[in-house]
Amino acid sequence: MRSLEQYLEEYGQTHRHPVNLAIHKLCVPLILFSTVGLLWCLPLGAWLGLSGSAAFWLNGATVAVLPVLFFYAALGLRAFLAMLLILAFGLLLSAALAASGAPLLGIAAAVWIAAWVAQFIGHRIEGAKPAFLDDLVFLLIGPLFILAQWLPLAPSPAASPRSSG
Repeated sequence: MRSLEQYLEEYGQTHRHPVNLAIHKLCVPLILFSTVGLLWCLPLGAWLGLSGSAAFWLNGATVAVLPVLFFYAALGLRAFLAMLLILAFGLLLSAALAASGAPLLGIAAAVWIAAWVAQFIGHRIEGAKPAFLDDLVFLLIGPLFILAQWLPLAPSPAASPRSSG
């Protein structure tokens, strides 16, 4: 598995144009949260015959988050903690919308489609295809790339030990 730094560098190669980068800064979080919302709409608990809060919390989103967090943990503690907080926020946002009676499926689907259209427009402007077309893991790297614009997710090269030889 590549390191976080390698993933971010490779992802960044197709995200250099300022318009494409601006679109991604807006749309990557929208895609992430709307994907969580869409997955929330898969009522695994109800399908298993559960009721009450167990049925409410056991859904496609809460199940899908677990292997995703293992991937982020493999990339480092900072990446894991950052994505744990973001994914927890996405789950709580979806839970709040679902509990309020809002049309979560419709809202999430509309946001998801609009954000993906914008992303492809950004890549058209960039003149480069999206990184995930070569490797689906970049669907998970996108949020880290956006976070890395503001937060140090990986140790700085000066802080890491250098091998001699």
